[in-house]
Amino acid sequence: MKVVPLNDKIVVKRLEAEEKTAGGIYLPDSAREKPRRGTVLAMGEGKLLDSGKRAPFQIKKNDHVLFSSYAGNEVTVDGEELLIMTEDDVLAVLD
Repeated sequence: MKVVPLNDKIVVKRLEAEEKTAGGIYLPDSAREKPRRGTVLAMGEGKLLDSGKRAPFQIKKNDHVLFSSYAGNEVTVDGEELLIMTEDDVLAVLD
């Protein structure tokens, strides 16, 4: 199934959580933090302006982004966990 976001929404796939610490200690699933980084999979058409035009996105598909802990809404599509959020929820693009 393909997810097509509307308006200024984007679909982000969260990166996998780290399995071990920098010191080499393996973490159980319950102790892992959800990563706040992900990859943009799809984008809507852009925010609708008062003039009737669409504002272009500052990010693009396949960008690696950093977002806040509580950003977006988690959905599961075909067994894959995705986040649907607005571009405003994105804090930075990672190189």
